[in-house]
Amino acid sequence: MKCTLCPHQCTADRVETLGFCHAHREPEVATICIHRGEEPPLCGTKGICNVFFSHCNLQCIYCQNHQISHYRTNQTNPTSPTSPTPCFVGINAIVDEIARLLPQTENMVGFVTPSHYADSLPAIVEGLHARGLYPTTIYNTGGYDTVETLQMLAPYIDIYLPDYKYSLPDLARRYSHAADYPTVALAALREMYNQKGSSLPTDDDGLAYRGIIVRHLVLPGQVENSLRVLDSLADISLNLHISLMAQYYPPLPDLPDQLGRTLTPDEYQQVVDHLDHLGLHRGWVQELDAQACYRPDFTHQQAF
Repeated sequence: MKCTLCPHQCTADRVETLGFCHAHREPEVATICIHRGEEPPLCGTKGICNVFFSHCNLQCIYCQNHQISHYRTNQTNPTSPTSPTPCFVGINAIVDEIARLLPQTENMVGFVTPSHYADSLPAIVEGLHARGLYPTTIYNTGGYDTVETLQMLAPYIDIYLPDYKYSLPDLARRYSHAADYPTVALAALREMYNQKGSSLPTDDDGLAYRGIIVRHLVLPGQVENSLRVLDSLADISLNLHISLMAQYYPPLPDLPDQLGRTLTPDEYQQVVDHLDHLGLHRGWVQELDAQACYRPDFTHQQAF
């Protein structure tokens, strides 16, 4: 296989050569666990079964999941991985573990950072269906996806949960090695919107079963980026559900710019005020103390 799943289009065969994400051909999962920290319609009271894939097609220098996703890069030359050994490798092992945990959850499965293994998701979903399991499926992505991949996934994904990280190409280049992120991710968001619309219907228990929620993590020192991100989302629809996150913390040492600190109240409030000013009225904001609550440790299977 010459991999063209994500916008990097690196055409690596993943056997003799590894691409930007450093992923192998068989899907590798760092952990599958019950998580109760997603937006309320996605986890309810019992939580969601989250599948955390190893590797990532965005090597963000501040990634909170760096233990499993982070292969420190010098543009296109990843170095040797330092993340824990994957717990589950291959479709069958992944399906087995989801099936074991699913009855303890709200019957929801989240595929976390799945873009580089998107071609494996249909087989995983079909494997669950073959066992009589029909969970709500959530595509939890950094947003760096091709329209073609999303169209392939359309029959298998119920809810899209993308990030829209950057509106500024230089910031995307410096922080995630993807200068084209703003335009590529915006095209992906429009495709998700075309598939799901702006509604987020829920059942009698308040659990969503279809739709899209767009996440944006406000970064310290980068208020202007966040304001422009919201402008772009408002252009798609004022009815989008936005999850505006304040949970940033410095996960690694020696980060550049102001990434070595957390957000100030004034920075986050400026972005919240702009959200309100634009009329983006659906979604969630966070308290600043969230930065102390979402610090996973993937050396344990229950990372949260």
